[in-house]
Amino acid sequence: MLDKIFSPETYSMLGQWALGFCKNLLVAIIVFIIGRWIIKWVKKLVVKMLERSKVDSSLYSFLTSIVNVVLWFTLIIIIISILGIETSSFIALFASAGVAIGMALSGTLQNFAGGVMILLFKPFKVGDYIEAQGYAGTVKEIQIFNTILRTNDAQTIIIPNGGLSTGSMKNYSTEPYRRVDLTFQFAYGTDLELVKQAISEIQQRNPLVLQGPVKDSPVVAAPWIGLSELGESGVVVNTRTWCKSADYWAVYFYMNETVYQELKERGFMFPFNRMDVNIIKS
Repeated sequence: MLDKIFSPETYSMLGQWALGFCKNLLVAIIVFIIGRWIIKWVKKLVVKMLERSKVDSSLYSFLTSIVNVVLWFTLIIIIISILGIETSSFIALFASAGVAIGMALSGTLQNFAGGVMILLFKPFKVGDYIEAQGYAGTVKEIQIFNTILRTNDAQTIIIPNGGLSTGSMKNYSTEPYRRVDLTFQFAYGTDLELVKQAISEIQQRNPLVLQGPVKDSPVVAAPWIGLSELGESGVVVNTRTWCKSADYWAVYFYMNETVYQELKERGFMFPFNRMDVNIIKS
């Protein structure tokens, strides 16, 4: 029995295996050295790309870490394969673990993906006034998983990035100008031309109101007044007034307050809904 174990054939097989393993080990060491250099080069390339795209600092470190982990994992799998070790079991194990983790953290991963999309494509930035997911406020902070808004009444709203990146959103800060749309109702029989003249004077008197087109925005136009509807209790007049985005609320309240005060003093009637009940005696 011992003669068979320590036979020349056995020594020859062990020698061949050791020679092959040493060759594979040498190749693995060379691949490791080259792979480590490639990883450093790719990381520097990714860093330069992120710096050029001006990615948010919170996403910057995370992306570089992800790239580093993926590259090193790939290099280790290649080295294990060169050494002759079966890699399919390792890959299957990591794949099953990834599926289990993905199912357990599906909502969190969705929010993370949403945060990455927001930070990369920048549909809004810190300081913008947006309306989304039923809330409106100024963007205070953009995190990986959540976006924090501050409302006008000093409330803090935390919105998950998953729904924020896939849902509809209004960004009121991207354009330099906004249009103030208001409607006013006057009693039937009111002279429409006198109403339009009075409102036009109010629009022209405010220096915050833009009186015509501007060079840097093709949509801005002169103030407009028109009859938009014949309502149940009176005629409805619509006004469109352009201003800078920062002056929106100032112009909004100015138009509402001034139109009401001045047109009331001039004798124009603002009707209210009423119901006439006729009683018929039988």
